[in-house]
Amino acid sequence: MAPRLPARCWRQLAPTSLPRASLLAAPSTATPNNPPLLHAISHVTSGLPAPTSGPAAALKRKEHSTPVRAGVLATKKGMTVFMGKRGGRLACTVLQLDRVQTVFNKTRDKHGYWAVQVGMGERQAGNVTAPMLGYFEAKGVAPKEELAEFRVRNEAGLLPIGVQLMPDWFMVGQRVDVRSNSKGQGFAGGMKRHGFSGQEASHGNSKNHRTPGSSGPSQGGGSRVLPGKKMPGRMGNQRVTIQNLPVLMVDNELGIVVVKGCVAGPKGTTVKIQDAVKQPPPPADFIEKTKRLLEFRFPDAEAHLEAARVRHLELKEARREKRIGELMKEGMKPTEEESNAIEEIIAASMAEEKKELEPAHF
Repeated sequence: MAPRLPARCWRQLAPTSLPRASLLAAPSTATPNNPPLLHAISHVTSGLPAPTSGPAAALKRKEHSTPVRAGVLATKKGMTVFMGKRGGRLACTVLQLDRVQTVFNKTRDKHGYWAVQVGMGERQAGNVTAPMLGYFEAKGVAPKEELAEFRVRNEAGLLPIGVQLMPDWFMVGQRVDVRSNSKGQGFAGGMKRHGFSGQEASHGNSKNHRTPGSSGPSQGGGSRVLPGKKMPGRMGNQRVTIQNLPVLMVDNELGIVVVKGCVAGPKGTTVKIQDAVKQPPPPADFIEKTKRLLEFRFPDAEAHLEAARVRHLELKEARREKRIGELMKEGMKPTEEESNAIEEIIAASMAEEKKELEPAHF
């Protein structure tokens, strides 16, 4: 059966090209049991709107509700207050970024949509499965503690692999959406979980003061409990999104982003921060500035990724040929650029230690 057109579609259709006189003059085949089929004669199939189904149409519908840029992962450190110049007091939440790097890009041609996969923190290699170790090895990124995916509007929102996102990815004053899991409260009754008022305290009530009462009606829907019925069960530990939180402070040295208001979850929970979907995106010049900063801080991101892929294929072939033990015994020989970088790091650390050991002059 063909789908029915909504009213907004058939109201805009042009009237039939046949004049009304010709319709009335046409031979009638109506019988007492079959009324005239004038509606079938006057039905117009040309001029219908374009189909609104399919992947392309879905992306077009979600265009305005999809952020332009990717987000970051952070850890909730706690709450504090911001004091204004006139004595105003604002409750705020401190979110800390820990080695947040881009790991993977998803494209519409291959995956059906655009997205950026971001990782946070580091995990010991012994606690990571072999497939995931190979996944991070091919990207040239250390194993991450957390991985998350952020959808972006189009190809312009994709980022180079391996770059680190700092707190200055956001600007002070912009609005962000923060997603996290709320605190788990365990198994809770109906009064605590849903705010039920409970039953009578007296007048014949015996040991049923906090029970929810009947939950399975036997009319209308049948003798069963309908889906979604408010009943006792596990409370909390659900994904909560707090929208349109203003950014009060960003600090690259401390690695923190301070937002106004509260964020769901206990201290130490992982949160996702992204540009607000119900507010205009950051200014275009600020977005371009952040991209230029990434290129300035990580100019060799593409070369590093290509070198990591080549090294991954070599190690993969060595594992297939069972030569990985020999490579481990010989050790990994760094390239000349890596050796120079290691020497610079050692020299800088020795200079810092020497400076700390020098006596202070007052």
